Amino acid sequence: MSAGALPQRAAAALIYQHSDVERQQEVASGLGQLVRAARQKGKEKPSGADLVQGV
Repeated sequence: MSAGALPQRAAAALIYQHSDVERQQEVASGLGQLVRAARQKGKEKPSGADLVQGV
């Protein structure tokens, strides 16, 4: 890494910090979709407690 290079996370944070409101809304919407999909997937698969209880 060169002396002036930032770690990847720091660089990403700076880019996000300086992005416009529209882009931030797009990113938030995309993250929201990922969270909803993961939650839905979790509902479809029985939990360990459900398996033990025979639910």
